[in-house]
Amino acid sequence: MDRRSMHDSDLRALGGRAAALRKKRGLSLRDAAAEIGISFNTLARVEKGHLPDLQNLQRIQAWLGDTPARPAPAPGVSTPEAIASHLQTDPMLPPEAAARIAGIVRDLYEALAKTPAATPVHLRAARTFSPDASRELADILARMHERLMSGA
Repeated sequence: MDRRSMHDSDLRALGGRAAALRKKRGLSLRDAAAEIGISFNTLARVEKGHLPDLQNLQRIQAWLGDTPARPAPAPGVSTPEAIASHLQTDPMLPPEAAARIAGIVRDLYEALAKTPAATPVHLRAARTFSPDASRELADILARMHERLMSGA
């Protein structure tokens, strides 16, 4: 699987965009770096096409007026599964290390993630419901539940 994200072109254009905005505003590298909150050398490297670390990337994006987007989860893929998949593609991690980290993430997720609370419903007129009306109501509630759980 190709490790590059669909946003690599955006990241690669970051330096050019930063340089263009800096020049448009008449700022030197040093002044722009101070305004962004990063070092002069970091901004110079970014403008030459190097990618910054995550913290500096976020600062540059904020300065450019970008809103960093959160990646949308793939339909039907849980958060721990997505993280495990990502870890398996990391060339810095041997497969057994990636599996161990994924196991830790899975355990923490299960321990800390909130499960949707069930909402009890009490029907005051339950005695007056005919069996057909009760089945119809149950079907309606089941369809509502399915739609809510599917995110539709």
